[in-house]
Amino acid sequence: MFGRRSKREKAKPKPKRGPVAKLMHDWVLPLLVAAVVLTPLRSSVADWNDVPTGSMRPTILEGDRIFVNKLAFGLRVPLTKIWLAQWAGPQRGDIVTLASPKDGTRLVKRVIGLPGDEISLVGNRLAINGETLDYAVIDNGSTVELGGHEVTIVLAEEDLPGRSHVVTFTQGVMSPRSFEPIVVPEGQYFMMGDNRDQSLDSRVFGFVDRGDIYGRSSYVALSFDPDGFLSPRFDRWFSKMQ
Repeated sequence: MFGRRSKREKAKPKPKRGPVAKLMHDWVLPLLVAAVVLTPLRSSVADWNDVPTGSMRPTILEGDRIFVNKLAFGLRVPLTKIWLAQWAGPQRGDIVTLASPKDGTRLVKRVIGLPGDEISLVGNRLAINGETLDYAVIDNGSTVELGGHEVTIVLAEEDLPGRSHVVTFTQGVMSPRSFEPIVVPEGQYFMMGDNRDQSLDSRVFGFVDRGDIYGRSSYVALSFDPDGFLSPRFDRWFSKMQ
């Protein structure tokens, strides 16, 4: 009968995809879908960042990949700096990722001064609200190579109110080791790297607006040695930072 397929009639085979169409279907399309889903999440929920410099030594090493909690201080519209909601602000001692006020470069630094704090530095010794911090020397005299020359470093535990942590001082390196008392403005923060004599931080680019702080980091997710052919440093994987 007309309009009805014969039982013996075979279904027509589906046309085969060409190599370009197969590539688009099997690889490009899934990658695009993943990017559409993951990009907003990385923008406003969680991310991980490579650390290419030693400005946070010894807490963070070159080649570390750190986990960043972007919900630590609030929720933003994905891919923007617009806040949907804000909660607890950065605390003194937090390790945060931020946009440099100088050129927008993504940086990793430690929060030293909160809004309203008075901060000063004399001979690399911090004072916060009139109280000079205590420093306990851990290693006094190790040598490392810097710019083709051997330099002496000192490791000391800095008793920052709210969180003690280890900092690095490098002898013979020109850096801003002192400044007069300054007061951190409302809505702004004072940042420093733990590698005090080799860090571009608020001593150079000034205060950081809360809106330029992306999130808080507390863990090293993965770590690879850039001087050892990117060999894994398993002892640093999933380690908590002080």
